[in-house]
Amino acid sequence: MAKQVPKELTIHDQTRIDPWYWLNQREDPQVIEYLEAENDWTDAQMAHTEALQDELFEEIKGRIKQDDSTVPARWKGHVYYTRYADGQEYPIFCRRAVQADAESHAESQTSSYSDAQVLFDVNEYAADHSYYRMRRPLISPNEQLAAFATDDFGRRLYTIRVRNLETGETYADEITGVSGNMVWAEDNQTLFYTRKHPTTLRTYQIWRHRLGTDTDSDALVYEETDDTFNCWLMKSRSERYIMIQSEHTLRTEYRFLDASNPEGEFTVFLPREGEHEYHVDHNDGRWLIRTNDQAANFRLMSTPDTDIERQTWTDVIPHRDDVLLTGFEIFADHLIVLERENGLPRIFIRPNDGSDGHYLDFGEPTYTAYLGTNAEPTTDVLRFEYQSLTTPESVFSYDMNTREKTLLKQDEILGGFSSANYISERRWAPARDGRKVPVSLVYHRDTDPKAGNPLLEYAYGSYGSSSDPYFSASRLSLLDRGFVYAIAHVRGGQEMGRWWYEEGKLLNKKNTFNDFIDVGQFLVDEGYTSPDQLYCYGGSAGGLLIGAVVNMAPDLYDGAIAAVPFVDVITTMLDESIPLTTSEFDEWGNPLQREYYDYMLSYSPYDQVSAQDYPNILVTTGLHDSQVQYWEPAKWVARLRATKTGDSQLLLKTDMESGHGGSSGRYKRYEDVAFKWAFLINLANDGAQTEAMRR
Repeated sequence: MAKQVPKELTIHDQTRIDPWYWLNQREDPQVIEYLEAENDWTDAQMAHTEALQDELFEEIKGRIKQDDSTVPARWKGHVYYTRYADGQEYPIFCRRAVQADAESHAESQTSSYSDAQVLFDVNEYAADHSYYRMRRPLISPNEQLAAFATDDFGRRLYTIRVRNLETGETYADEITGVSGNMVWAEDNQTLFYTRKHPTTLRTYQIWRHRLGTDTDSDALVYEETDDTFNCWLMKSRSERYIMIQSEHTLRTEYRFLDASNPEGEFTVFLPREGEHEYHVDHNDGRWLIRTNDQAANFRLMSTPDTDIERQTWTDVIPHRDDVLLTGFEIFADHLIVLERENGLPRIFIRPNDGSDGHYLDFGEPTYTAYLGTNAEPTTDVLRFEYQSLTTPESVFSYDMNTREKTLLKQDEILGGFSSANYISERRWAPARDGRKVPVSLVYHRDTDPKAGNPLLEYAYGSYGSSSDPYFSASRLSLLDRGFVYAIAHVRGGQEMGRWWYEEGKLLNKKNTFNDFIDVGQFLVDEGYTSPDQLYCYGGSAGGLLIGAVVNMAPDLYDGAIAAVPFVDVITTMLDESIPLTTSEFDEWGNPLQREYYDYMLSYSPYDQVSAQDYPNILVTTGLHDSQVQYWEPAKWVARLRATKTGDSQLLLKTDMESGHGGSSGRYKRYEDVAFKWAFLINLANDGAQTEAMRR
């Protein structure tokens, strides 16, 4: 049990005593000793499941095609793709020259080539590192150079280098301490990149680097001085402009620069104001603007690039009360509009000639659909991706003129998988305030859904991020053992529109937790499960949800998994030196204001731990996590261990080498999932040290 060193934290004439505040000293040997002791305890408590963990790992690994490739995507004179080799942890980035007589997109439909050029074999770069991540390389406009960003620590601080793809030479240029977000100018010599604040890790500066020059001479072209904003780089669809997006939870601002004039000055598209969120892109002589100005669910507007003043904007897609406009993609002859209605994503094809548009039809009750890589705006062929709880990720090409749809690739799931063996449902659970919460469910066809099965309930519910139903090969190991899996589309996401998000943030945040509990109770009442077989899972902000739920409704769940959970809400949001704090006041509230302090304190999982019986809980974190600091889950476990009653399991597993995203290698990620599933299956079997119930 962690030692207690009481620290007084006083604000608003109220003092909180934090006995485990000392755990925030990452370099303190006693902190490392405590984390390692908790790891040893976890290993000991899970030792009897080692055979099950091995079985699950082999199952998960055995379903994944080990020598797989993505569907190549054409850009200019090459098709680009990523492949994995059997037995290797990391991706290999490749390309192949397009043949002069090739059809425009025929080359993009073959996923392996004998004469491909290997751009980067990340396995070679990662060989001497316990953690390694390389972001997708950024190819120069002339396709001769690649800028690549690597992180060998897990804090999401990258180093940028440049490789000549014709000679294989890696240049001496080395830019450290950056986000990995970058854009080439059209001269193929100038690289713009974003730098992170050394303490808060906020992306706050845009710099310009010219190849062959010392990085000390790089030019600062923009600094975001408002510490509630981050800034990012991107290129317009037309590739004519380099754009800077300054982003806040409730407002945005764009600047743009002619990509052929890298030493020019950026122009503000529309100054930030109030709670105005807008997003812009450019192609074929016009700007398109997705804006929430007088449009809570957003509308799409247009203006010629010769005159961008606000009064020149005209409606393209007007606001609709029941449809959330989530994005768009510009093609020469078509406009792709991404929407969300009644909890489901939709893709609308709108011809530019004024003829009638149409929606893509997906034919399942619950699914996920989104755009794939569409690098060439001049084509009439759209690439989109689709998956559901029962359908593996599938990549399609779609002729927008003939409406012909072609399946380019569906992830091959080995081990005798058949979609026909699984059933998905969509239900609506009543919330305590009268709202109806959508629920996506999946289970094996041999499982009686009304037989009180073990059930894992998942949700996220923050930042307006919608938890769309996705396919998971690893999840099959639960379904094949009689589990039901449920996604609770709680408020805080945007499944039902912008208002669904507004009702799950700030002073409405408890709606997120209440929705989750009400969905769990609904699943019990409907016979899908029972309290001694109901489990919950969430990560990051979804871990906050789990922490609040086990405080509020401990008797409803037999077990919980909280992955990298944000649980010490007040302390974190009062510390502006911690990454994400200042940019998230409009998500959680600013505790310097008494109203928000009181409300946030009333649900903060760490502060609301009480002397009661809790479910069995597994908590995971990474020592180098830059998004949710490791000490939040560590302190939470320490307080739970010192306070809770009963003999339920409480396990803390700290990855001493990874960050917020977990392990960098794919096999290590399989091991992590196998560990979590073994925890759940063991509980579902009442802790019996026997072979798992395999269908």
